[in-house]
Amino acid sequence: MNWNKLQDNAQLAQIKQESAEQPVLIFKHSTRCSISSTAMSRLERNWSDSAGIKPYYLDLISFRSVSGQVADEFGVDHQSPQVLLIQNGECIYDASHFEISFDELKQQVVSA
Repeated sequence: MNWNKLQDNAQLAQIKQESAEQPVLIFKHSTRCSISSTAMSRLERNWSDSAGIKPYYLDLISFRSVSGQVADEFGVDHQSPQVLLIQNGECIYDASHFEISFDELKQQVVSA
C-alpha cells in the first residue's frame, strides 16, 4: 500500500479534483492511539490497489489543523481513527474505529 501524505489544507482542493477521476481515501490516524494503529494495520493487510482507490494518510497529531479542515470541508464529525471515501468532490462514506474495513470501502465504491 502506497500512502500519499496529507499535510496541507491546500491538498484538499487537489483531492477533490482527483476524486472526479478515481475514488480517494483519507485515513485520519492518531499516532498516540492503539485503536488507530490496529485499524490502520487491518486496512493495510487487506488493501488491494485493484480497487482503484487512491489512499491518503493524515497524521492528525502533527497536522491537527488539516484534520479540522477535512471535517469542515467534507461535512463529517471528527473521529480518530477515521476513513473518508471521496468521490466527485464529496464524502460518500465515512467510518471510524473498528468499523473501518477495506471490504466495506470496496462495496461503497461499487455502489456509488
